[in-house]
Amino acid sequence: MSWFTGITQILLVLALLAAAHVPLGNYMARVFLSEKDTRAEALLYRLTGVDPSSQQRWRTYFLSVLGFTAVSLVVLFGLLRLQHVLPLSNGKAGVPVDQAINTAVSFVTNTNWQSYSGETTMGFLAQMAGLAVQNFVSAAVGIAVAVALIRGLMRSNSLFIGNFWVDLTRSTLRILLPISVLFAIIYMGLGVIDNLTPDQVVHTVTGGVQTIPGGPDASQEVIKHLGTNGGGFFNANSAHPLSAPSALVNLANIFLILLIPSALPRTFGIMVGSRRQGWAILAAMATFFVLSLAAVIALETTTTSPASQAAGAAMEGRETRFGIIPSAFFAVATTLTSTGAIDSAHSSYSGLGGAVLMINMMIGEIAPGGVGSGLYGMLIVAIIAVFVCGLMVGRTPEFLGKRIGRTEITLASTFILVSPALALIGTAVATLWPGTLDSVLNTTSAIQSAGHATAQSAQTAAQATQLNPHALSEILYAFTSAANNNGSAFAGLNANTPFFNIALAIAMLLGRLVPIGAVLALAGELAKQTPAEASPGTLPTHRPLFVGVVVGIGFVISALTFLPVLALGPINEGLM
Repeated sequence: MSWFTGITQILLVLALLAAAHVPLGNYMARVFLSEKDTRAEALLYRLTGVDPSSQQRWRTYFLSVLGFTAVSLVVLFGLLRLQHVLPLSNGKAGVPVDQAINTAVSFVTNTNWQSYSGETTMGFLAQMAGLAVQNFVSAAVGIAVAVALIRGLMRSNSLFIGNFWVDLTRSTLRILLPISVLFAIIYMGLGVIDNLTPDQVVHTVTGGVQTIPGGPDASQEVIKHLGTNGGGFFNANSAHPLSAPSALVNLANIFLILLIPSALPRTFGIMVGSRRQGWAILAAMATFFVLSLAAVIALETTTTSPASQAAGAAMEGRETRFGIIPSAFFAVATTLTSTGAIDSAHSSYSGLGGAVLMINMMIGEIAPGGVGSGLYGMLIVAIIAVFVCGLMVGRTPEFLGKRIGRTEITLASTFILVSPALALIGTAVATLWPGTLDSVLNTTSAIQSAGHATAQSAQTAAQATQLNPHALSEILYAFTSAANNNGSAFAGLNANTPFFNIALAIAMLLGRLVPIGAVLALAGELAKQTPAEASPGTLPTHRPLFVGVVVGIGFVISALTFLPVLALGPINEGLM
């Protein structure tokens, strides 16, 4: 595929996102500012005993999130373990305990990490009633938490930040569900399968035998991207020809991934009463995105080896229907959000290209980030930027008139540090854990045989086997992906072991709930304040200078935290 075609596809998607930004952002603001409930919502509230007019303090809001998460985990775990006795299992066995724990945590936390092959492990009921449902509600939880933080910024002298059950319901029924239904119909028209037909074995015209899979894919494919989930119906994810039958569907997938996260800054600006603040947040997100996309395209189109020069680019692990540039576009979109879907093998990217994809997750997936989580992550970075600027000029830091004191910056710092701590500690433990070498495909021996190795020298060489830079990158990528609730992986790692299933589940759960707790506590603290009047010394947070500071702070935090391990892994590999 030519540069012209690839760049044209990128510009087309960005143009469509720009066209949708204002109307979708305005609509979502109306959804959460409205005091009226639809008939379906009113009926649902009566059935569940929810009082939609009641407001919650941040602790109650957080307990609601925890309770909903706990119930979701139990239900999904049970569905996976018992699928062999339930309808529409298609003969699939119950999922093993450690893998069921990992999968339940993965989908409930919006990570969608998969240590299994979808078409050989999951029956239709588990896919539809379990995984697809969590694709909706886990995304809705992210939106609800973002809206709660916005209320903390827009309210004054208040103890309340909204009602989790109302925010969850409106996010699902008014935003995610209508768009998903519309695009599921479009996807089926474009050739994405959606049926209840079990796998069929057919005889080809050449006399061979081929298995044609079936299943309700289109309905899950849409929400997997729209909700920045990423879990694939098939093991090949969005590179599977039945999930992405054409380049047009591939572009539609990227559009859906970026649609809601890129429109939420508009929603933020309207709700806080300053559209300029929304534009500033969007500008910071766009800067991160453009820099990352340009870096990956440049690195992946560089032809240094004879094989890549002959092919015109590094084609290993790429879908030949799409090409290098659209694959890079998809990879950047999926790692700068919490999506985790793939249409190419990230493990096959160059050392430095893979490093950029990891950095996208390491900066917190904030450009534009996951549905909801990207916005509240970027707002946290903005608050830290305000604090740093306040220290430099000797003024009390303020963001939208709210003072950023010791409590506020402690909560913001907690949010920033949790995911890196989980990623680095998890990587360190994994490299020392017995059996890890059996899970990676890339190992190297410190002792090379000269062709006359004895049994003793062979044993010595086996004991000296160690991780090479790419193998370390595989493990680092896995824990970075889990801790940041992304879900993509470097394909060389076999994560379907008891250790990796449980360790990554812990990283996913803590990486989701601890930051949400910090965000909601921060929202509660901000809501209690009386906004300070702007003065000549107030830092303008809607101008290009502040946008630059936010971008700089985002990069510096990641560089200081992850540079040492990146130097040992992907940077080392890229410079070899």
